[in-house]
Amino acid sequence: MARLPYVDPASAPEHVHEVLDRLPVNLNVFRMMAHAENDFRPLVGLGTAILGRQKLSAKLRELAILRVAALSPARYEWVQHVPIAQATGAADAQIAALERGDIAADAFDPLECAVLRFTTEVVRDVRASDATFAELARRLSAQEIVELILTVGYYMMIARLLETTAVDLDPPAGTKVVDAIR
Repeated sequence: MARLPYVDPASAPEHVHEVLDRLPVNLNVFRMMAHAENDFRPLVGLGTAILGRQKLSAKLRELAILRVAALSPARYEWVQHVPIAQATGAADAQIAALERGDIAADAFDPLECAVLRFTTEVVRDVRASDATFAELARRLSAQEIVELILTVGYYMMIARLLETTAVDLDPPAGTKVVDAIR
């Protein structure tokens, strides 16, 4: 049970109601986030940019998000992003490896392993090691690296919101949110 009540769209301030009304699916995470009335629109906007407007490949993004969810641990984030990861091409073996914490599994190619090591170090240590950063810089552009850092940071923040307020699990929304962005 959530530690705070969910925002009721019907009684929310107009600017919050407008954002909630535009969302393609009514998820508890959004109704909890909506308590931060003045932050809500920009937070949803950043999430929208991450999910639909990055140069970073969608599959790499989703593998990183699942790694953040596993490390946090944030079950809600995991449940919502597994179907999105599958839709971007993540294999069941990759998802199973992430769930076990095996980021060096044969299921991942060298770039995916580099992204997962980078994500792990940013989550655990704040700063990726020089070796990990250099490896990623050989494989991704500066834009993609910064997008990855922003993705990891955003989903770390969401994980903390979810876990600290004990947001109740919703059934997986699949790709509804991502599809609405395109």
